Amino acid sequence: MMNKREPESMRLDGLSQLAPLVDQWREQAAEARDRKRREAEHLAREARENSLFQREVADAQPLASKGRIVPPKTPPKPLPIQRQRDEQAVLEQSLSDDIDIEQLLDTDDSLSWRRPEIGPDVPRRLRRGEWTVKSQIDLHGLRVDEAREALVAFIAHASRNEWRCLRIIHGKGLGSPSREPVLKGKVLKWLTQKSEVLAFCQARPDDGGSGALLVLLRGPRNAKRRLI
Repeated sequence: MMNKREPESMRLDGLSQLAPLVDQWREQAAEARDRKRREAEHLAREARENSLFQREVADAQPLASKGRIVPPKTPPKPLPIQRQRDEQAVLEQSLSDDIDIEQLLDTDDSLSWRRPEIGPDVPRRLRRGEWTVKSQIDLHGLRVDEAREALVAFIAHASRNEWRCLRIIHGKGLGSPSREPVLKGKVLKWLTQKSEVLAFCQARPDDGGSGALLVLLRGPRNAKRRLI
């Protein structure tokens, strides 16, 4: 069978359709050449700059160590500024030494005290150890002002941590010039002025006896109401 020869007009039409594709390929090839040229110029410029820098610092000598402090890798914990302000405000609260609480103390051997809304059995239960002592503070050797601030801060810390029962060691006064328990009377007055304190009593002999007090604080505000 003989192949029929394609008409000349059909060949011309096919070439005209390929022309846009050829132009596109040429444009892409030109862009690729231009991109490679720019990359080569960039690498050459970096090489020249690096060589220049190396020549400039060739005679440089490292500085001798002078005990430079290296900062820690982990950032320090944020300071609780507001809490510190609150604690400072608590410390600045005035606790009077002049109030008379003798008539408020029970005349038993435990020298107990309770708020009017607290039942009379609470100091007895406190002294029997119904509440576990969570922490204690020893005020021995402190001046009156120091003892006042330490006690206020201790109660604030205990209240914030929801500790209910504390031991406060005020001493028996054997080391004072008058051999009288100066801090004991002060502590009794201070405690009655703290709203966190519900009751207190003299500790049992094995808990410090007349040189210490057991103190009961209010429970958490969001706790369910229950009998003391």
